[in-house]
Amino acid sequence: MSNQPFGFGPPDRGDGGGEGGGPPGGSPGDPLGGLFRAGSNPADLGAAMHQFADLLSWQGGPVNWDLARQTAQQAAGSADPGTTAADSDAVADAVRLADVWLDAVTTLPSGVSVAEAWSRRRWVEATQPAWERLCDPVAGRVVEAMGSALPTEMAAMAGPLLAVMRSIGGMMFGAQVGQALGALAAEVVSSTDIGLPLGPAGRAALLPANVAEFGAGLGVPTDEVRLFLALREAAHHRLFAHVPWLAGHLFDAVAAYARGIQVDTGALESAMADLDPTDPEALQRALTGGLFEPQTTPEQQAALRRLETALALVEGWVDEVVAAAASGPLPSAAALRETVRRRRASGGPAEQTFATLVGLELRPRRLREAAALWRALLDVRGMAGRDAVWGHPDLLPGAADLDDPAGYAGRTATDVDLRGLTDGDAPPAPPANERGDADG
Repeated sequence: MSNQPFGFGPPDRGDGGGEGGGPPGGSPGDPLGGLFRAGSNPADLGAAMHQFADLLSWQGGPVNWDLARQTAQQAAGSADPGTTAADSDAVADAVRLADVWLDAVTTLPSGVSVAEAWSRRRWVEATQPAWERLCDPVAGRVVEAMGSALPTEMAAMAGPLLAVMRSIGGMMFGAQVGQALGALAAEVVSSTDIGLPLGPAGRAALLPANVAEFGAGLGVPTDEVRLFLALREAAHHRLFAHVPWLAGHLFDAVAAYARGIQVDTGALESAMADLDPTDPEALQRALTGGLFEPQTTPEQQAALRRLETALALVEGWVDEVVAAAASGPLPSAAALRETVRRRRASGGPAEQTFATLVGLELRPRRLREAAALWRALLDVRGMAGRDAVWGHPDLLPGAADLDDPAGYAGRTATDVDLRGLTDGDAPPAPPANERGDADG
């Protein structure tokens, strides 16, 4: 799996995920569709030019989200069975029961206000605002780096050239993001499947078609598969609803990564000096030919470590509370838990998405170690003490703590009492005769 964020690496010459998934007129690695190649069919040239002009007219930011949405919807809709009223009822019942079971294993109350069954196309539509928040900072930093590297002798035409590069860059990024979202829509089973709150707040959602594919071949009744995945969805919603700083913490780590993007300005200046701004294919090749491969910086490494650790902590907590809730009443809980873990270990939706987006490869052992840490906290401090760790971002375990879960849980010298702690408060000293609820 590549660790280069989208827009930097060379074009993908693979199959692009099957027929019907590419942007209009092109393949995933060639979103301009060869519109300006010699030998184009004259009968199609007029329509192609009109389409290209529409794409160039995008003014909404560094990623052409019109193209991304169109590409993703086309890919997702090619095999989207949609949903029925029976699907909606089954999802609502599963989420309702899941919340009842979770009440017994966590102090965090329900975060679900409504439960829905989503089609794959609906998932693309409902999650786009979150993807804009994730993708725009990275793509914007790429375009900014390109502009800052323009040679001084090109200053007179810098404005028009940058405008063209932004438009074609937006098309490139839009096509790549759209392809990724279209493929992801065929895999995710819920609105929080990649560990981030992608959908509207309080709106729990399962994708029945993908839930069925997830359970295929497991020998587990469909209603048990649905209920287990509803437990995971409802647990994520509890966390994101009642830890108000958490979503921003995760999204800000992506933005911090984007701020640290640097490129080889010497190579870029040399290439830009020979670039013909009237040749869209040349601009396309520059954008996808590896010219803008980033140089890893300490700031980026720190941001990626922060994001990786936070995602592992989220997934580890969800894994533990769901296991606790399901282990008694759900006969297939252990098998389904292991299926989810294997899915992650083999490169599931979360791993693929973040590798494409920010160059982050989530390490499955981090997820298992995070689950072990939450389990150790439960053993030492109880349910309230475990959940209280979410009370303040400064009190979250770090990457080093994942290497020593038992040591973190048993540490007492810096224990704090988090009861009543709010964002911005300083943790009070623990009473002399009482151990605090969470680690400082």
